[in-house]
Amino acid sequence: MSTQSGKLVVGISSRALFDLEDSHAVFETQGREAYCEYQIEHEEDVLEPGVAFGLVRKLLALNDQAERVEVILLSRNSADTGLRVFNSIAHHDLPITRAAFTSGDSPWRYVSAFGADLFLSADPDDVRAALAAGCAAATIVPGHSIAADEGELKIAFDGDAVLFSDDAERIFKQHGLAAFTEAESAAADEPLPGGPFKAFLEALTHIQAEFDPAECPIRTALVTSRSAPAHERVIRTLRAWHIRIDEALFLGGMAKAQFLRAFGADIFFDDQATHIGPASGMVAAGHVPHGVANESEP
Repeated sequence: MSTQSGKLVVGISSRALFDLEDSHAVFETQGREAYCEYQIEHEEDVLEPGVAFGLVRKLLALNDQAERVEVILLSRNSADTGLRVFNSIAHHDLPITRAAFTSGDSPWRYVSAFGADLFLSADPDDVRAALAAGCAAATIVPGHSIAADEGELKIAFDGDAVLFSDDAERIFKQHGLAAFTEAESAAADEPLPGGPFKAFLEALTHIQAEFDPAECPIRTALVTSRSAPAHERVIRTLRAWHIRIDEALFLGGMAKAQFLRAFGADIFFDDQATHIGPASGMVAAGHVPHGVANESEP
C-alpha cells in the first residue's frame, strides 16, 4: 500500500488502458507532429478498451464502500493530445482524476512521486526503469483477450523473479534441473528473498483482509513451473511472509496458458517471454523484465 495515501496506487499508461495501436502506428511511421495532428483530429472519437482496461475497471470497483484503490494515468502524450484520453476515460465512466502527461519523455519518474505500487505500460524501457527504481512493473503485451467487467478480480503471478527473487532460477539456468531441485529441497525451511511483486501481493492481501473470505472480490493464484519437491520452499516462504495466495498451481514445466484461462485470470505476470506470449492470446499478460531470464547473454 502506498504510504502516501493508504491506498493501493496503480500507474498505467494510455496504451495499456486503451487501444491506441492505430495512433501509435501513425507515430511510428510519420513522427510526433503527425501523431499530434491525428489525436487532435480524433479528439471526440472514443478510444476502445485496451488489454488492461478490464483489470482497471475491476480494481476501481473495489472502491464500492471504501477508497481502497487509485489508478493514475502516466502518459507520454502531451496535455493537448491527452485530451482524447481523458475524454475516453469520462465516456467509459472511469474514476481516474490524476495524470502526468510528459510530451514524449518517459513518465516512469513520476511513479515514485505518486506513490505507485504497480506500473503497467506498453513501453518496455519505461517498465525496466520503474523496476530498477523499486516499483512492481510490467509491460502489457498486445493480446486478443480482454478481462470481463464483472465478477471477481483474479490476478495470477509466476513465482521466481516475480514474487520471489531469481536466486533459484539462476541455479536452474546455470546448473540444470537436478541442481535446482537439490538446492531447493536443502533450503526448504529458508524463506526465499522477495521479488519485485512481493509488495504488490502484500497490498492485495491487505485489501482481501477487509472482506469476509466467503465474499472477497479478489482471488490470487501462483502459477509456477516448479513441481514437488521444489514446491515446499514456496509454500513455506508465503507462510513466513504472512501473504495469502488463494490458488497455487505447480505445473512442473507444463504450458501455463490453458491453466490461466481455466483460472479466469484478469492479468498474469511472468518474467519469461516464452510463457507470456502464449498466455496473451487467452488472458491479459504483463511481462516482468527482471532477473536472469532477461539478462543478455555474454
